Amino acid sequence: MKRPKVIFLDAVGTLIGVRGTVGEVYCDIAKVYGVQADPIAVNEAFYDSFKAASTMAFPGIDEDEIEEREFGWWWAIAAQTFQRAGVLDQFDNFAGFFASLYAHFATADPWFVYADVRWALEHWQSQGIELGLISNFDSRLHRVLPALKLDGFFSSVTLSTQAGSAKPDPRIFEVALAKHDCAPEEAWHIGDSFRQDYEGARAAGLRGVWLRRSEVESEQPISA
Repeated sequence: MKRPKVIFLDAVGTLIGVRGTVGEVYCDIAKVYGVQADPIAVNEAFYDSFKAASTMAFPGIDEDEIEEREFGWWWAIAAQTFQRAGVLDQFDNFAGFFASLYAHFATADPWFVYADVRWALEHWQSQGIELGLISNFDSRLHRVLPALKLDGFFSSVTLSTQAGSAKPDPRIFEVALAKHDCAPEEAWHIGDSFRQDYEGARAAGLRGVWLRRSEVESEQPISA
């Protein structure tokens, strides 16, 4: 197999995961604002709301408006999550709660790095292979990566909110490839979503690699 010029990787579910569950994180912060909720119910409501949401990409939007759009997109997800869980009316200060929640996910605290990640990144980097990240996440990833000591591995980060398109749309892969002056057939993309990562990459001409993580995988200390 010919060695790739660039290996692109997905972020959430591939490189990093949420400590515990999203529902547990949401409920822990909600408690600070006087709201008691069932983490299991909130977790289920979150994934239902997330799946029903529009794509997190804002084509044609000025760069200085992107973070405001990201904030609003996630606000709607959080509000729908607690509405579905039947506790939205318990909040006296949902705006304060959401600001805290949103800021929390821009830190290292709610995330862990999968145990196999650093070794793989170091190996590819030692082989002279360029590394890039392609994610349907938002601008907070630019803060999460250095907080988790992963930023030094990547020479490019391509986000759906900044690219104006989201995986599996071929356009986000085209944006990422252009940053490396790389032809599609010279690149791989690795990710945990069969549709977004594997099929999306193949449709764009890259070699797609589907990473099927188990529900429970070990984490790696951030200090490693």
